[in-house]
Amino acid sequence: MTQPTLIRRDGRRPLLLDLFCCAGGAGTGYHRAGFDVVGVDIAPRPNYPFTFARADALEYLAALIASGEIERYAFVHTSPPCQAGCALTVGTNRSKGWGGTHVDLVPPTRELLEASGLPYVIEQPNGKAEIRKDVWLCGEMFSLGVLRHRNFELGRWSTAQPAHPKHRGYVRGHRHGVYRDGPYVAPYGNGGGKATVPEMQAAMGITWTDVREELTEAIPPAFSQWLGTAFLSQTRAGVAA
Repeated sequence: MTQPTLIRRDGRRPLLLDLFCCAGGAGTGYHRAGFDVVGVDIAPRPNYPFTFARADALEYLAALIASGEIERYAFVHTSPPCQAGCALTVGTNRSKGWGGTHVDLVPPTRELLEASGLPYVIEQPNGKAEIRKDVWLCGEMFSLGVLRHRNFELGRWSTAQPAHPKHRGYVRGHRHGVYRDGPYVAPYGNGGGKATVPEMQAAMGITWTDVREELTEAIPPAFSQWLGTAFLSQTRAGVAA
């Protein structure tokens, strides 16, 4: 098993690989927790705030493992595309022809993560049965203006599930023909009371991109900051012991 490299030869912070990185919602949280971050995405992401490589994420990871370069890293975060099984795809939008036609990238992602020997996270929204829900997080845990429930499978490490505070009200917008106001916005779609781009930015704590598609796919940095802090705290405690 590859041991996490928490102290790099050049004295810099531990290095994290952010696969399927989109615009860097997850990467920013990990950076705030204490990592240097390298992001990889198949699409160009000019708004990504850290070192970026445009590549197929799984091919990139496989090449790192084959070359031994994976040993430079302490941790891997992955957010494989979720369209094959997320609740929104297979439920509400099935009538639009979505759901069941997308490739599920979670199994090959997990296989390569296991081969890497590194601690890792696989992040998915509700409805993705193929991952363990070792931890799940909600925007209300961090006093955010979104709920954005997300599930996290933790490989080669673990941490306690935080308490889930009661929601303060509804997500604003129309649902089943009824409009409700509330303290949260829906960071997806357009119209029907959905959030504007500035509202999405404010609600999730993301300021470096104003691209709706990138905001729609992002997780709030508070989520990954919490995960990264938990990992580094327990790993450093183990190293010190």
